[in-house]
Amino acid sequence: MLESFPFRPLQAHIACLPAEHFPTLADYNGLLPGGENAICVRNGKPLRFVAQDYGKLALEARYEPRCYLQGEVQTREDNWHDLFNALVWFAFPAAKRAINARHYAALTSGQAGEGRSERGAVRDMNTLFDESGVVVPYAEEGQAEALRSFDWHALFWQRRAEIGRNIDFYLFGHGLYEKMLNPYVGLAGQGLLVKVEAGFFGLPLTQRLQRLDELLAVYLDDPAHCMTTRELTPVPLLGIPGWTDENTQESYYGNTDYFRPGRQRRAQSTPLNTAPSSVAG
Repeated sequence: MLESFPFRPLQAHIACLPAEHFPTLADYNGLLPGGENAICVRNGKPLRFVAQDYGKLALEARYEPRCYLQGEVQTREDNWHDLFNALVWFAFPAAKRAINARHYAALTSGQAGEGRSERGAVRDMNTLFDESGVVVPYAEEGQAEALRSFDWHALFWQRRAEIGRNIDFYLFGHGLYEKMLNPYVGLAGQGLLVKVEAGFFGLPLTQRLQRLDELLAVYLDDPAHCMTTRELTPVPLLGIPGWTDENTQESYYGNTDYFRPGRQRRAQSTPLNTAPSSVAG
C-alpha cells in the first residue's frame, strides 16, 4: 500500500525507515538531516521528535507552542497518524514550519477563539490543511476551473490524460495519508490550488516537491491567507486517475453521492505563480 501512487511524496523517506518494526522516536530522529540541511522551526531550533505529553499543560508545553519554541514534535509510539505527520515534516518542511508558526501566532495574539470556532479562523484553516490538505499544482486554467466548479467528469474523465501533465495532486495532510491505508468511496481531501509553469510537470519528483514546499510556505506565511477554510476546495481522491483501479470506467463518475455536482465556488484563486526560471533544468 505504501508503494502506491498516493504515497509518492513520502516514498523516499519511507524507504529509509526500518522494515522489521514500527518506527520509533529514535528512527524518526535518525532520519533528520544535520548541519546546513537541518530542519528547523521558525525560531531556528532544530526539529526533533519527542514523546507525547498528557494532562493539563501550560501554554508553552502544548503541542504547537512546544514545537514553535523548542522544535519538539510530540509523537505517539506505534501510531500511524503520528508516523505520517513525521514523514510530512520530511517531505514538506517549509510548509509545516509555516503552519506551526501561524498556529503559534494565533495562540499568542488573541486570534485563537475568534470567529465561529474555539480555535479561530486562522487555526481552523491551518488545521484542516495540515490534516486533510491536497496540493494541486496546475498550469492550465481550464483544469483548475473544472476542480473549482466540481466538474468531475471533465476533470477526471474527459481530460484524464492531462493529469500529471498540466494538473496534478499531491497529498499533504497526514490524516489523509492514514485514511489512504484503507481507502473508501467518499474519501475526500481539501485542495489548495497552486499555479505553476508547464515545465514544472517535467521536473524530477524531488524538485517538484521542493518547489511545492516553497510555494506552500509563501502562501501559508502571507497574513492575507489562511483566513477561512473556503480557501480550500474538495477533492474526491478516488476519482484521480491512477489512484484506484475502480475509476477506469466512465460510469464510475456517475456516483453523485461522491462526485457531487454543481458550481460551488469555494476555492481560492491562488496568486501563486512560479517564475519561468524556477522550472529550468
